Amino acid sequence: MLQKYLDKLWRIADSKGALRVLTLVSFSESIFFPIPPDLLLIPMALAKREQAFRLAATCLVASLLGGILGYYIGYFFMDVVGMPIIHFYGLDAKYLVIKQWYDTYSAWAVAAAGLTPIPYKLCTLTAGAFRIDFPVFIVASTVSRGIRFFAIAWLIHAFGERARFFLEKRFDLVLLGTLILGIAGFAAIRFLN
Repeated sequence: MLQKYLDKLWRIADSKGALRVLTLVSFSESIFFPIPPDLLLIPMALAKREQAFRLAATCLVASLLGGILGYYIGYFFMDVVGMPIIHFYGLDAKYLVIKQWYDTYSAWAVAAAGLTPIPYKLCTLTAGAFRIDFPVFIVASTVSRGIRFFAIAWLIHAFGERARFFLEKRFDLVLLGTLILGIAGFAAIRFLN
């Protein structure tokens, strides 16, 4: 099933409107869409290695713009719009966990959500709902999402088809490694405080 899904992504990445799709997915994933833009960024960057960093920048800008909208939806319309999105994805329990993270770590919780498999939409909506400082939210989102997208671009630019093979076969390990780095970051912050 996963291979069928990946094959479809490769076809989309090779299509004429792929950049628009990447932009739309990056924007909407920050608010409600379930598919992370990484899954389009990888095949698109592999198809056009010389544009890998430009594609990562497109993901970053669109993701940040979507994140800003998600933040304001959470800030002004959490009960009406944000909570139905959270309920739809079954993220109710994580909503309370994120609240605890924000209370304890503030911007670092935003950064962890931007880097890890924690749905970024949960981060953007809750950051607004819990009134995280907006400039802090933007900086943390920019750094974490930038690291995520530009690391993929760098891997592909540097290693080409070997990166494709690795990412196709070990995407779950890449996400797990990212999560471990996020947890290690939290542990380091906790240790320093």
